[in-house]
Amino acid sequence: MTGKGASEQAGKGANGTKLTTHSAEETEALGRRIGRVLRAGDVVALSGDLGTGKTVLAQGIVAGVGASGYVASPTFTLIREYTGAVPVAHVDFYRIDDPRQLDDLGLADVFAGSMLVIVEWAEKAGDWLPAEHLWITLDFGEQENDREIEVIPRGDRYHGIASSRHGPFGPRGFGSHAPHDDQA
Repeated sequence: MTGKGASEQAGKGANGTKLTTHSAEETEALGRRIGRVLRAGDVVALSGDLGTGKTVLAQGIVAGVGASGYVASPTFTLIREYTGAVPVAHVDFYRIDDPRQLDDLGLADVFAGSMLVIVEWAEKAGDWLPAEHLWITLDFGEQENDREIEVIPRGDRYHGIASSRHGPFGPRGFGSHAPHDDQA
């Protein structure tokens, strides 16, 4: 990696934590760190334009919670499930034009609390997205592979994750060393 490592780019924004990754590998490593502190019943809402790395981050989160399977964007199937220590439902609302289209998908079961739920294109979820969740926005950065990531905790549990010194964004988590150094 050239230039500043992601650890030098991490910081607290007014609404949450803002940081920069410099490669898909760093974005995935951040996802693994986030995944390690999540459990069944948690909801991660991902937002960002096409190609910003939502699925790459989701791949890391799935690996971080110990679930297995090839993690691909579930754009055409809408929901993919992965088994493991923490089961994961990976939901993609890219093709949804109106939140009412979601009413017949069985989302009540998905959000029932028995698995971690990762929602791509979460801004399209409407009332299906629980009030308490971890909102993550991904954006293109200055360089081709840079991603600007903002993490906004919504609810006490997620504020605890975001503010913990030992969590994925604290000095012993993402902020302590570049994500590519963490391959576990």
